[in-house]
Amino acid sequence: MDLFEQNTDRLLYQPLAERMRPASLSEVIGQPHITGEKSLLSTSLKEKRIFSFLLWGPPGCGKTSIARALSNESGYLFVQLSAVLSGVADVRKVLEEAKEKLFKFRKKTVLFVDEIHRFSKSQQDAFLKHVEEGLITLVGATTENPSFEIISPLLSRLKVFRLNSLEENDIVSVLKKALDDEEKGLKIFGVEADDEVLSMVASAGEGDLRLCLNNLESLVLFCVDSSKKRIEKQDLKAVFGEKTIRYDKSGENHFDLISAFHKSLRGSDPDAALYWMERMLSSGEDPLYILRRMVAVASEDIGNADPEALKIAVSAVEAFKFMGLPEGKLAMAQCAVYLATAPKSNRSYLALRKAENIVRENRAFEVPMHLRNAPTKLMKELGYHKGYQYPHDFEYAFADQEYLPEELKGIKFYEPSDFGHEALIKKRLAFWESRREKTGKK
Repeated sequence: MDLFEQNTDRLLYQPLAERMRPASLSEVIGQPHITGEKSLLSTSLKEKRIFSFLLWGPPGCGKTSIARALSNESGYLFVQLSAVLSGVADVRKVLEEAKEKLFKFRKKTVLFVDEIHRFSKSQQDAFLKHVEEGLITLVGATTENPSFEIISPLLSRLKVFRLNSLEENDIVSVLKKALDDEEKGLKIFGVEADDEVLSMVASAGEGDLRLCLNNLESLVLFCVDSSKKRIEKQDLKAVFGEKTIRYDKSGENHFDLISAFHKSLRGSDPDAALYWMERMLSSGEDPLYILRRMVAVASEDIGNADPEALKIAVSAVEAFKFMGLPEGKLAMAQCAVYLATAPKSNRSYLALRKAENIVRENRAFEVPMHLRNAPTKLMKELGYHKGYQYPHDFEYAFADQEYLPEELKGIKFYEPSDFGHEALIKKRLAFWESRREKTGKK
């Protein structure tokens, strides 16, 4: 069997994305904070002491590839389970086999659980003892926030790594490699593509490398069937429809469009906002991507100048999910017009940034004793909660006491504007300040 026959035979059962998986951590793209030479994982790999951890990130960003590469380089056995397809019985079987391999052959096992957040509490509980005892090295992958989806006892035993969505340039580099790879890739077909076409394929994948690679394979096979040697723009349209072809480098890249949309909302121009929104929708953009930006605008650019803005933005998301297209566009349009015409204030945004800087640049200041909880006798004896004034016991439900650490006393993070509802907030803060002055405290 020659090389062409071997590769075409493999195409029947192994997608391009699977064939192009990196064999080592150094080959993983887009996650240098996790896979770089001086990263924690690389250091542990050199010492052959692999620990259990959790990979949290969007689809196609390299979670499975990192787990497999780490297992390959460390010499551990690699076992993969899908939380969608597996149950407690499957977990127990893997654990029994891992125990046998460890004690009979001194071979350690990396158990990779894809979509681990789909496991129930009892299923997640099954890992605890074995992770703690070192029977397995557990590597979980999730697209959801582990703080809400993974039980606390298990989460406390796992180091959490946050993965980034892949940049377009990184994806293009892998697509080029796939076209040029004769053994695992697509070079045997002799189909070429220029940088612009590859950028369009990468852009349409929205950071999902697996999707981009499999889309590229579909395009190549389409060209082979059509006796073509080069992928053209019209081929993307023929294979994937309008969405991919409309987002190209000529000016309709979705990052540019969403930027124009956001700036139109911020700039109080409802007409421009509707235009850019429709441009994105007609190009096949995911409506929820646009809606997510509107929710962000409601907090970042409108804030407490109009607290209703956030409610309306979130309601628009729910309305769209309920109705879908095309009726859901009406809720989107209503929301866009409301946000564009609402009074604007970024004071909450600025307050957050100021607080972030203070926290980042200073040590962790102690919580004042009167603000601490005192659920036990010992804590009460140590002075926890002592001196706390319950606001509802005072006139206007306002107790003149300090809530910040002593080191930050008097600092102001939030300074409301004179626009919309924030004007009322400003008056309210001034009223409370006047009551402090009456007691001689500022």
